[in-house]
Amino acid sequence: MFQDLLKWGGKRPDSTPSTDNGGPRGDDLVVPSKALPKFLSALTQSDAPVLLDFGPVIGANVAFFGERLGCKLFIEDLTADIERHLRTQTMDALPGLLETRFRHADQSVDGLLCWDYFDFLDKASAQALARQIVRMVRPGGAVMGFFCTSSVARSGFTKYEIVDESSLRHRTNASPGRPKTALQNRDIIRMFDGLLVSDSFLLKNNIREMLLRRR
Repeated sequence: MFQDLLKWGGKRPDSTPSTDNGGPRGDDLVVPSKALPKFLSALTQSDAPVLLDFGPVIGANVAFFGERLGCKLFIEDLTADIERHLRTQTMDALPGLLETRFRHADQSVDGLLCWDYFDFLDKASAQALARQIVRMVRPGGAVMGFFCTSSVARSGFTKYEIVDESSLRHRTNASPGRPKTALQNRDIIRMFDGLLVSDSFLLKNNIREMLLRRR
């Protein structure tokens, strides 16, 4: 289980995590994001926001959040967890792991980046993860997630690199991943019981960006 903690006071450290900080990007798409600016705006309501990122360590993202928000950033990379259970054919054990995966206290997180992980989870795992998200987000907090609008063939995980406050670089991953499953809006709303969908944007690439908030 990969866990990391990075806390900055608005300055870039002498060295940033080297994981996934370089490599060719010629074929990677830069996609405008409508949810990201609203997510950032929600986080600025706190003087020292606590941010939880479900993606891998990406140096550009760490730098962006450190310089833009001076926040406390926790990295909880779910990619390795999902890939391990796929490889060992133990996906039925993943919901139990997700129920105890996060050490964060109730209502202790201001912002949470889900990215597109729910596309790769079965129903039981998705429900378990959603319960933990609802538990951790504090009043006024925000959750940003991406959801595919139609089921697609087996696909590797996408790594989302922040280019600026309104665009993301979608970096393809060689991982075999698993088939993506589309969730209906009503299923997402029911799954995140306790949070409200404040914004929902359907992009041209058939990804729905959603921002959920706790009152």
